[in-house]
Amino acid sequence: MAENLTFTMIKPTAFKNNHTGAILKMINDAGFVIKAMKAMRLSEVQAGAFYEIHKGKPFYETLVQFMSSGPIVAVVLEKENAVEDYRTLIGATNPENAAEGTIRKLYATSYQQNAVHGSDSDDNANLEADFFFSKTERV
Repeated sequence: MAENLTFTMIKPTAFKNNHTGAILKMINDAGFVIKAMKAMRLSEVQAGAFYEIHKGKPFYETLVQFMSSGPIVAVVLEKENAVEDYRTLIGATNPENAAEGTIRKLYATSYQQNAVHGSDSDDNANLEADFFFSKTERV
């Protein structure tokens, strides 16, 4: 059964390129409600812990370095069928394969610097939201 929450992160390159506002507008226009949000900079330890699931894969080290290279915006979103609808809004991981009008097609600069993270399941959405936000930080 689908839940109503998902998690996203606006990644360092999208933040640096000043796309945060446009991305948040797309999220709002798609019917999502922001339940928690903060800008921060991840340490390498924090980025490594967040992406622990990928440890041992060839891209893990560069992903950790990239995600700790500059500010990010962590966001918990609410909407019916949130995970699936958000995955549709952001598009394919590789921006070259992303549908026209999706966040990644518009704002990604490469496969790794693909503008945003999006939870891939309800379970992961909850784990990822809990990584960044306590229950009292959510509205």
